[in-house]
Amino acid sequence: MGSIFKPKAPALPPPPAPVEAPSTELSEEEKARIKKEQDAIERKRKGYKSTILTGPLGIQEDEESKLKTLLGE
Repeated sequence: MGSIFKPKAPALPPPPAPVEAPSTELSEEEKARIKKEQDAIERKRKGYKSTILTGPLGIQEDEESKLKTLLGE
């Protein structure tokens, strides 16, 4: 008997309109800015790697740096 007195559910609102996807094309200015940033990152990376003396095979020193100096070793 309870089903006779239940209120009906309201109608659902219509779905929102689909949103257009942004353009994937980059302008020449954007391409130039991205290239400039990547070049700067690459320069910094090369500078950091050139100061590291170890590699996958261990310490990599030149023969000159192994020679004795005037102050000791």
